[in-house]
Amino acid sequence: MIRALVRLTCLALGTVVLPAPGAAQAGGWTTLFDGTSLNGWQIVGNANWQIGDGAVTATSGSGFLVTPRPYTNFELSLEVWVDEPANSGVFLRCANPSVIGDRNCYEANIYDTRPDQTYRTGGIVHYASPSVQMNAGGRWNTLLIRAEGTRLVVTMNGTQLVDATNNLFASGPIALQYGAGTVRFRNVRIRDL
Repeated sequence: MIRALVRLTCLALGTVVLPAPGAAQAGGWTTLFDGTSLNGWQIVGNANWQIGDGAVTATSGSGFLVTPRPYTNFELSLEVWVDEPANSGVFLRCANPSVIGDRNCYEANIYDTRPDQTYRTGGIVHYASPSVQMNAGGRWNTLLIRAEGTRLVVTMNGTQLVDATNNLFASGPIALQYGAGTVRFRNVRIRDL
């Protein structure tokens, strides 16, 4: 009842109330990054993460934003903006959240200019090449990543790039990477399957 009154009051005043980080939303989605703080994230490395304009941005150093809890079966939705030389990725089911890499996690890559184009943007490094070559540089992109059992699906801007199976990593935290260039993340949400 109180929640409904608060919403009605906010609507009447023209105010928008964002859910707190980690708050459940319609459809079972939970906000992991709400655009205002890094509460609920562990910082690994020395990337210069900064918040502004509803996004978290890094331009130097190297490192990760890591969820404090593990996830097993889930859908992860986020928006990412990178410049052309950027090296980034979304790491899934990390075996060791203190030492994150493409050998102890699945990495959904965001790296248009990767020297070995086999696992470029949209691919899962070492496991699945993207079926379509798409560049992420210079615009906001929507990533939807689904991990269910051994099946991994990566979709970018509505185009499915990977649909693969692998049983190496069953559960673990999620990490957002800064490796090079300019990298921005916003609207990071997850729902358990």
